[in-house]
Amino acid sequence: MSKLVTKSAGQWNGTTASRSSLKQAKHFPAVTTVLGVLALFVATVVYAQSKYSLISPGGIAFSDFKGYEDWAVASSARTDEVLKVIVANPKMIGAYKAGVPNNGQQFPDGSMIVKLQWKQKKSTEAPFVVEVPDVFKQVFVMEKDSKRFPKTGGWGYAVFDYDAASDKFTPDPTSLADCGNACHTAVKAKDYIFHPYDKR
Repeated sequence: MSKLVTKSAGQWNGTTASRSSLKQAKHFPAVTTVLGVLALFVATVVYAQSKYSLISPGGIAFSDFKGYEDWAVASSARTDEVLKVIVANPKMIGAYKAGVPNNGQQFPDGSMIVKLQWKQKKSTEAPFVVEVPDVFKQVFVMEKDSKRFPKTGGWGYAVFDYDAASDKFTPDPTSLADCGNACHTAVKAKDYIFHPYDKR
């Protein structure tokens, strides 16, 4: 009798274990899907933030300029090779609107300006001749920090090149913290800034 009870108990435990396994197996695809989506999300976030891990040879971090994609436009320019849009962070835009540098004042520490540069092409859609952005090429950045950059009027400079084929940014190996100062000394009286906040 005890053998029969033991056997029955063993069969019952096996059935319970099987039912438990079946329940777990039913949830396995859902768990796998959730983990897969989570991994994709993390990979996307890491990829999207990868440019912000870059640091120029002069020690300027791309992350200092995080959010520049949404900064206000200060000005624009064009050379024979590239179209340029110049954007500035809220602190610098505020200084511009207060009259800096035309009022003789300097931009405050924490001011940042970014020059976005594209190769240009003629529009094939507009009914008139117009140059439009083609391939994105480069981000030229400046940040005001009088303590960090006392030898260059308080401004630090860096260049981050963009490669469209790989969709990656890299610090320009020649962009030391004073890389833009030689050109910008021409506008020292304007606190080293070429572009005004254009009328709009």
